[in-house]
Amino acid sequence: MNSRIDGLDSAGGHDDVNDVNAVDGANGVRNDVHGVDDRPGRPLRSGVGARLASPDGDERGEQWTEKLWTAVEAGDEYSAADVVADALAAGLEPEAVLLDVIGAVQHRVGIEWAANRMSVAGEHAATAINDRVIATLPMQRPVAGRGRVMVACVDQEWHALPARLLAETLRLRGWQVDYLGAQVPTAHLIGHIHRTGPDAVCLSGSLPTRLPIAHNAITAVQATGTPVMAGGLAFGVDGRYARLLGADAWAPEARAAADLLADPLPRPAPAHQVINDLPHLGDQEYTLVAKSSTRLVRDTFKRLEQLYPAVSDYTDAQRERTAEDLAHIVDFLTAALYVDAPEIFADFLSWTAHILTARGVPAHSLLPGLDLLEEQLRDFPRARHLIAAGRTALDARP
Repeated sequence: MNSRIDGLDSAGGHDDVNDVNAVDGANGVRNDVHGVDDRPGRPLRSGVGARLASPDGDERGEQWTEKLWTAVEAGDEYSAADVVADALAAGLEPEAVLLDVIGAVQHRVGIEWAANRMSVAGEHAATAINDRVIATLPMQRPVAGRGRVMVACVDQEWHALPARLLAETLRLRGWQVDYLGAQVPTAHLIGHIHRTGPDAVCLSGSLPTRLPIAHNAITAVQATGTPVMAGGLAFGVDGRYARLLGADAWAPEARAAADLLADPLPRPAPAHQVINDLPHLGDQEYTLVAKSSTRLVRDTFKRLEQLYPAVSDYTDAQRERTAEDLAHIVDFLTAALYVDAPEIFADFLSWTAHILTARGVPAHSLLPGLDLLEEQLRDFPRARHLIAAGRTALDARP
């Protein structure tokens, strides 16, 4: 192995670098979505297509986006607040400022970080400024009869800005919003539902590794009789995993979500078990791999030391980071097993290879770890299939 597997901690360790991607489909990919679950009798209301901004966005936001970017890049919170105030004074609607200016700048933050033109510290500072200027937008009191919506991130999901953008969009449209923020344990989510009785719950997830927890949250919320709208890149740019996990609705970005909520969401199906949605879990591969994840990481690292003497010379910091990197690979493999989706693992490896390349680390440094994982999982056919798909994705890179 020519170089340690570096940079994967950024996939799971940064706070909000890809937050706008999570809510607004900001990867720029457009997909047609029919909004119907593959399972008979489970319609899913959805928006159409994953996109950076709604077609209803205000094109005048572009000039303000550049000004806000300049302030954010410089770490100038005061100038950023002035830009937002000036955009409002110039007649730009608050929703356009929120999504077409602040949201667009956050998307650019993600691009700059991925290209290694912005450090993690710089990304954190930029995200904090964007979060701060959101608070300067005018407060819209709830419109009588509009309804109440709860917006929250699933447990272990700390990317809070996507949910915040949605919550503020709904507030601007007159909804009473309970915004619960990041990492909401499912039990507490359910308790809040019983206390407040929302008309719908919007669950946000940015990373596919949160899909098993999101699934439990969706089924638990639906058991209260409350419909669930899912959003964020964890559910796929076309909402495919929202459908698979039984969500009642999915939206690719905040405007589409608000539009869908203008009409009551369908009441959820009767309470059911998780395995009813994902019968492939009956083979126990997901359960066994998830339970052995710590051992898989430990044994893979030990084998790397044996096969590549340079690994033994790593500093303590390098060893810790390498173990974290391997843990992310195992986490994404486990998530792909949960929904039986090779593309989750393949896309993660392709994205990781892009991040590594931007940082001067050869993408082929991922391959030894994959080989060693496959060796340990030789009795797990679905897992080996996923690893093969990941290897193919790496080989297909230019």
